[in-house]
Amino acid sequence: MTTQPHTDVRTDLGRRGETLAARHLTSLGMQVLARNWRCPGGELDLVLRQGSTLIACEVKTRSGTGFGDPLDAITPAKQARLRRLLATWATEHGGGADVLRVDSVGIVWPEHERPLLRHVVGDLS
Repeated sequence: MTTQPHTDVRTDLGRRGETLAARHLTSLGMQVLARNWRCPGGELDLVLRQGSTLIACEVKTRSGTGFGDPLDAITPAKQARLRRLLATWATEHGGGADVLRVDSVGIVWPEHERPLLRHVVGDLS
């Protein structure tokens, strides 16, 4: 019997978390414009629109809290970098947004249990 490498399990958990986050955010009336958008400056997990607001959402999914709350990994410095990346995305894709916002979704998803999702709405700029 072979087992999956640890990285594959983490990658799968991350993908499932992003899918869950996208479903949650669309249920709030947001439209997903891009997933896992990359440029030389970094990556945006989700790019969304809600009315005239363009939103970057960072998604952190963990199987437990042994290494802390997933949202703790989204520092003010990371939020600032995400805001810059969102401005780049808007420029490259003709964003046409009046407002840019960075949201965060933290998910704790223990194996064989229901996930716990927390959505933090960012400041408007």
